[in-house]
Amino acid sequence: MTKKQKKKRNRIILAVVMYIVAIALDKLIIPDGMPWALISTAIYLVPYITVGTEVFRKAYRNLTTGRLANVFDENFLMFIATVAAFCIGEAVEGVAAMLFYQIGDLFEDYAVNRSRQSIKELMSIMPEHANIEVAGKIIEVDPDDVAVGTTIVVKPGERIPLDGVVLKGRSFVDTSALTGESVYREVAEGEEILSGCINGKGLLYVKTTKEYDDCTVAKILEMVENASSQKAPVENFITKFARYYTPAVVIFAAILAVASPLLFNTGVGEAIRRACIFLVVSCPCALVISVPLSFFGGIGAASRKGILVKGSNFLEALSNLDTIVFDKTGTLTKGSFAVTEVYPAEKRDEILKLAAICEAYSDHPVAQSIRNAYEGMVLVDVVGYQEIPGQGMKVDYNESILLAGNAKLMDAEEVNFEACQKAGTVVYVARDGKFEGWILITDTVKEGVREAVAELHRMGVKRAVMLTGDRAEAAESVASEAGIDQVYSQLLPGDKVEKVKQLMSGLSGNSKLAFVGDGINDAPVIMLSDVGIAMGNLGSDVAIEAADVVLMDDDISKISTLIRIAKKTMNIAKANIVFALGVKFLVLALGAAGIANMWLAIFADVGVSVIAILNAMRTLRI
Repeated sequence: MTKKQKKKRNRIILAVVMYIVAIALDKLIIPDGMPWALISTAIYLVPYITVGTEVFRKAYRNLTTGRLANVFDENFLMFIATVAAFCIGEAVEGVAAMLFYQIGDLFEDYAVNRSRQSIKELMSIMPEHANIEVAGKIIEVDPDDVAVGTTIVVKPGERIPLDGVVLKGRSFVDTSALTGESVYREVAEGEEILSGCINGKGLLYVKTTKEYDDCTVAKILEMVENASSQKAPVENFITKFARYYTPAVVIFAAILAVASPLLFNTGVGEAIRRACIFLVVSCPCALVISVPLSFFGGIGAASRKGILVKGSNFLEALSNLDTIVFDKTGTLTKGSFAVTEVYPAEKRDEILKLAAICEAYSDHPVAQSIRNAYEGMVLVDVVGYQEIPGQGMKVDYNESILLAGNAKLMDAEEVNFEACQKAGTVVYVARDGKFEGWILITDTVKEGVREAVAELHRMGVKRAVMLTGDRAEAAESVASEAGIDQVYSQLLPGDKVEKVKQLMSGLSGNSKLAFVGDGINDAPVIMLSDVGIAMGNLGSDVAIEAADVVLMDDDISKISTLIRIAKKTMNIAKANIVFALGVKFLVLALGAAGIANMWLAIFADVGVSVIAILNAMRTLRI
């Protein structure tokens, strides 16, 4: 409980004691009639002012701002209703209404703080300092002051403050702050290390590769802090609803107080009492607190699983997910390519050498696997080097034209080649227009992918689609092993965008489409889809920037967990809306008819708010 909350709690306790004393004096000692009624009212004013000071201050501040939207809030409603209750001799009910309102407000503060704390737990990954060595001594500095290229010292048990490369030392690092699971990864000299992880027992010397504002931990914290700015349509509806609802009920209450004596021969005191009840009931705090709280709790529940959601609007979209589209390499497959066959086998070294020359400057995983397979040294003397998008490489080398690419490249260059029918990525190699052979490169499907896709279907996802630039045979093989419903192969980057547009145009109603990729090559498609999910690879910069949702440990089985959280969050938010509006409209009608009393009005306001907030807090335990 915060210091402010403790002060409010103490003030409420004091007011409750005063209220009990006031009731005792009023009922047991003070006689009926004037002027004793004025003394009785004065006694009740003591606990009323004690507990209501904060409400008075807020109502006055809102009145002085001059903005209509600020004036008609729950503080104004409660102030008018309780003052009117005193004016018509209902001081007991007036104090009770203010007292219970403040108790409910304290409970709301506590609930919001609990929900916010569930997300702020992630803030513990923020490093407090960085160690640098100066003249043989270790000194502590602010991570924000450490320049790129500085060597920092990470002691055993310390949190790694900045992204970098290990210069010296060996240790195991705990990645749970980034992945949501206690997973230890061994790091040694020359390996990349990410901020936010906790060093094990070894001493590490790390050369920083990024400034603090650009490192993994800062990106994650920025994303979490901004998560509440992206509101779900349901939240926006509640905000707009309250903007018009509150002034409307104030006007209706005023009409009720004036019109009842004129039209229905109701006493002035009774008409004002009904208007007071109407105002107390109409407070929209059950909605304006519980609905955002539901989404806040859902985002917090996801963050504890290593799933970072950039806004509650994406939770609502995920609850209506119809189609999920996967990239292949690095998403469904491990992305660790290896040469498994060369044809013809007797020319293996020569074909690998020609392909390695063509792929000498490429950072594509396929190119890397070819260079790894060719054990010799590639001395590149390239005159012309041309990368043909979606086809491969064309290189002018040693007075020969070398080609390394797919079947489209061979067809475009009019090379008569022998097609490979085996599953995998095939690189065809040609020299001076003559086919030399092919290289078969395969990638394996990640463990648990088939089960993860099956679970998505059980969660209500109707279609699982895979898009890839790979050839049909390799794509179909992966799709079959992963349990994918539809597969589209041999796609250029632009083709993927068009295919996702086509899939989205076929959706009906509120159905949504999510795309899952590595956040680098697929950034345009991630941004185009209703929900872009990035395989964070322990915090890839591009993944965090481009995606709406980041899976920090690349585990696609967590998508079904996220959908479960989204559906539960939406169910709770909708239940709160129906419950709160249902009770309020019922008691409003009873109050206008003179059937409801002030105690029922207090329940319809504070009681409904507390019940709705308790329901909203269930999202924290998903």
